[in-house]
Amino acid sequence: MQADKQYDLIVIGSGAAGIIASIVASRKGQKVLLLEKLSNIAAKLKATGGGRCNLTNTLSNEDFMARFGKNGRFMQDALHEFDHKKLTAFFEEIGIETHAPDGFRIFPTSHSSATIIEGFKAEMLRLGVEIKCNQKVTRLLSTGRHIDGIKTENNTFYAPNVIVATGGMGYPVLGAEGDGYNLASELGHKVTELSPAMMPLKTKEEWVKNCRADTIPKVELRVNIKKHKNLRAKGDLIFTNSGIRGPVVLDFAREVTPLLKKYGEVPLLLNLTKGKNEEQIREHLKKHQTDAKNTLKLLQTLLPEALSKELCNLAGIECNETYKKLDGKKRDRLISLLAWTPLTITGHDGFRLAMITRGGISLKEINPKTMQSKLIDGLYFCGEIMNLDGPCGGYNLQWSFASGYLAGQLK
Repeated sequence: MQADKQYDLIVIGSGAAGIIASIVASRKGQKVLLLEKLSNIAAKLKATGGGRCNLTNTLSNEDFMARFGKNGRFMQDALHEFDHKKLTAFFEEIGIETHAPDGFRIFPTSHSSATIIEGFKAEMLRLGVEIKCNQKVTRLLSTGRHIDGIKTENNTFYAPNVIVATGGMGYPVLGAEGDGYNLASELGHKVTELSPAMMPLKTKEEWVKNCRADTIPKVELRVNIKKHKNLRAKGDLIFTNSGIRGPVVLDFAREVTPLLKKYGEVPLLLNLTKGKNEEQIREHLKKHQTDAKNTLKLLQTLLPEALSKELCNLAGIECNETYKKLDGKKRDRLISLLAWTPLTITGHDGFRLAMITRGGISLKEINPKTMQSKLIDGLYFCGEIMNLDGPCGGYNLQWSFASGYLAGQLK
């Protein structure tokens, strides 16, 4: 065995989780090799948050875990070791200032992911982390229940500890192609069903393309399937040429994409009137009907003009009709549409535009106190490769940092 190919730890993947793991292990005196299959490290991190890099948020650990749903408690030990306060302190240590301009989302003060990446590079250089790019790992090496190293397309490297931080399948152009799932499966790990998440959604209805100019604030989305009626989300929505996007859609996509696989299409109901119910809408229209010369102008006291036109069309109402003169059925239909507008989700662009992956390596096979495999000693996982995903707002990046920090301690 060549001495120059022997390490204490090999980390596969140079995203947020892999880089933090490399730094933590190296600070503890480990000889660390970081492998990346692309020609540069941190490609996906560079694109995070549109390049602004929303690192984390200010929620308490309890509230943070709750946003991940039923699997959220798995993060308890990792967050105890490395929550948002410890993360921002870490960045301060390596010369990167952060702030929360809206009191919730935390960014580098530069609002540039390049600042984070350069800080990481400098710290890894200082610590002596060996970085090798253009190295696609093809196999994990093990003897019995213990890890021995890895094989790439051209090399073999040895270590008693390996951390798999290869991410999910979202944005394959940035290197996320699901490599880690295959590596883990070959050693007996179960990978749950994988679905693209955090991305725009396509609709059956074509009228949405006429409403692209405006962002609709405080929209509530609700799945209109009896078995899944509790699935809902609130936030800003944007109509597109083929469907919907915006923060609320990116969040809700993680719930919708698995249902698309099951049902083929997913009916939604949208409250576009900032939570007003039918009675409140009726009162609002009655109050403003005298000042509006027609129904279109009246609806514009609630919604943008383009969307108001489309809702009039859906209700079978001429825009220039006077609201007072509408028959009762038309009024009721219009108010019903204003309270809950139906849309049918029919598809998406797959993993090509998905920011994260829903599903991953089964959490039952990973020790939450260490991130070590329960099947293979010396094998660790961190970040998006595991079956744990959260909404927009720094959740997934914080989880990557926290799990990478814990894995890097090689407990």
